[in-house]
Amino acid sequence: MAQEEQVQVPMNEEKPEVPMNEEEPKKIIVKKHRLIVEESKEDDMSIVYMNPQRMEELNFFEGDSILIKGKRRKSTICIVMAEEGLTENMIRLHRMTRYNLKVKLGDVVGVETAQNVPYAIKIHVLPIDDTVEGITGDLFETYIRPYFSDVFRPVKKGDHFLCHGGMRTVEFKVVDIDPSPYALVVNDTIIHCEGEAIKREDEERPDDIGYDDIGGCRRQLGQIREMVELPLRHPQLFQAIGIKPPKGVLLYGPPGCGKTMIARAVANETGVFLILINGPEIMSKMAGESEGNLREAFAEAEKNAPALIFIDEIDSIAPKRDKAQGEVERRVVAQLLTLMDGMKSRSNVIVMAATNRPNAIDSALRRFGRFDREIDIGVPDETGRLEILNIHTKKMKIADDVDLLQIAKETHGYVGADLAQLCTEAAMLCIRENMAHVDVEADSIPVEVLNGMKVTMEHFRNVMKTCTPSALRETVVEMPNIKWEDIGGLEEVKRELKEVVQYPVEFPDKFRKFGMEPSKGVLFFGPPGCGKTLLAKAVASQCKANFISIKGPELLTMWYGESEANVRDVFDKARQAAPCVLFFDELDSIGKARGGGVGDAGGSADRILNQLLTEMDGIGKKKQVFIIGATNRPDILDPALLRPGRLDQLLFIPLPDKASRVSILRAKLRNSPVAPDVDLDWIAEHTENFSGADLAEIVQRACKEAIRDTINELAVVEAEKTIQPEGQKMEIEVKPMIKVKHFNAALRDARRSVSDIEIQRYNMYAETLLQRRSIGNFSFN
Repeated sequence: MAQEEQVQVPMNEEKPEVPMNEEEPKKIIVKKHRLIVEESKEDDMSIVYMNPQRMEELNFFEGDSILIKGKRRKSTICIVMAEEGLTENMIRLHRMTRYNLKVKLGDVVGVETAQNVPYAIKIHVLPIDDTVEGITGDLFETYIRPYFSDVFRPVKKGDHFLCHGGMRTVEFKVVDIDPSPYALVVNDTIIHCEGEAIKREDEERPDDIGYDDIGGCRRQLGQIREMVELPLRHPQLFQAIGIKPPKGVLLYGPPGCGKTMIARAVANETGVFLILINGPEIMSKMAGESEGNLREAFAEAEKNAPALIFIDEIDSIAPKRDKAQGEVERRVVAQLLTLMDGMKSRSNVIVMAATNRPNAIDSALRRFGRFDREIDIGVPDETGRLEILNIHTKKMKIADDVDLLQIAKETHGYVGADLAQLCTEAAMLCIRENMAHVDVEADSIPVEVLNGMKVTMEHFRNVMKTCTPSALRETVVEMPNIKWEDIGGLEEVKRELKEVVQYPVEFPDKFRKFGMEPSKGVLFFGPPGCGKTLLAKAVASQCKANFISIKGPELLTMWYGESEANVRDVFDKARQAAPCVLFFDELDSIGKARGGGVGDAGGSADRILNQLLTEMDGIGKKKQVFIIGATNRPDILDPALLRPGRLDQLLFIPLPDKASRVSILRAKLRNSPVAPDVDLDWIAEHTENFSGADLAEIVQRACKEAIRDTINELAVVEAEKTIQPEGQKMEIEVKPMIKVKHFNAALRDARRSVSDIEIQRYNMYAETLLQRRSIGNFSFN
């Protein structure tokens, strides 16, 4: 320790203006430079290579010990050597050195001259468990002694290094060193290697993450670093300008978006002391103990400053006091308020909190001076999803056909946890497919099987059909697989739908260029069975958007106020999963004209409609939520629903004409064997005023007739085979096919679902709407 003090005092005299952390010995800072990491060609991890000219600039000599600083406040000490031909701004590092520094190829590291590096009196090293499995010999004699013999190696506490010997490579970790934290191992150094091997999972624990492991929230991460990292690492900035550093940051957003991960990354990158408080953990049944636990956490943070206190699920310990059920919750909230007010401005302690219910937190916490800034960690956009997918697949063995950009485009509404599940499920599907080649009872799996396993795009495609965004798990969400070609006829309606719904999703830049906001909704009205629901599904499928189907009556409940809450929840989930198509089937059940509810208990129908109207108006411009309503009773809808700005487009879905009927018949029969002499044009001509559902019934009846005849023919053939003389074989092939007679039988029982009076009523209503929207034959010259 005396040697350390002799080294530290001159340094403090040389640079009095630089604030020093008393707990971290400073032996070596004289000059610093930044270099780009390159792969090392040699296998000695104690040596790094630099350009000779750059070494001369930095006053480095071959064989000098230099300190290298990487990410997450990591550093290590190495011996520098010159390499001719190496670029001036490059430095070659061994892969284990890069692991110790938490850097990758292409990252930037800082280099500093190391002076007065002491000789190590003793060091303690332990192996990593998965590298010593099956080794029975003496680790010291086989691996450690040859590694340290005849070479003065610099080591740092916490570093990993590789030792080769006995046809094996063993990884060790420097557990302790005297003097700490770094020194030169010489011939007189005592090396201990007694103790249990270190478990690999203890080294690669989940909280050991950094900014590189977080994707999809760059803007928010920049705000958090500004609010947290600057006050903890450079408090003198705030003192110099004469303001108090911020005390707290509140992170809010849907579950799985990375709030807890960001807090752990900030603690690791800044190297500060982290106190993690999981909300319910501090609660106790003993009076006063909950507040005591909270006081202890803040006292420990101030004692270990600079420190970061992270309170996860803060809504569980700091609910609104006027709505809290118990006295304990009120006291804990009051204690938290006084602790945050009592924090000294120079105590170097920052409080971070996370919740997915920000409106449930007591309002006294949400003011400047306590939680100074509230940051929304929302659902990532397409670029953010691509970053997250790259992070989760960097260690996966994926095939060349995997297009992560396309996956990012199609995973609307997915948060980070959902994308992690998507990658895991795709890998599990790959393993499941290869289980036929794996002997479960065997001790090992053949190498060729392991090498042949790759996650393909098909695996991701199959998993995306079942994995839905976590925000929509409670809602019936589907990604329909219906294309425009599956819908016969309605060409004009399809064109208008593409322009209204598909263009804003696929070409948002064009709308911004023209200064136009996309439509919010469309109403399909027309006779039943004309394809209104099918059109809505095709819209969602072609836009690659999430599709939430709401049957009007399922929002209604017997409890006062709960029906309106159901409407709010549906729209909240749609916003979280944007771009999303929200389809209200049978809209007339919740959109009837107000004031006409005879026998309506408490006017619930009017309240639901009012809630629906306000939610339509409240959809944010940046949230791509499109509403489609479908009804066959447009005459009873409230006029407020049909004004521009809500359901902008009114599309009349009429009964199909002859060309549309032919298209519907072909669409229904595209996977069925049809006899060549079946004339679909003749069928379409004799089914005037039939709806799409009526034509589907005709096809279904014809198929039933064909199935019955095929079964009877097969039975006759089997009977004839049994009476044939021995030695003779009768080859009779029965071809299943839908023939003209089957369609004739189906047409005899066909019926229309829409009467002439109803058709006339729909046509009159459509003409009335068009006249109401029209301003006459007007042209601008």
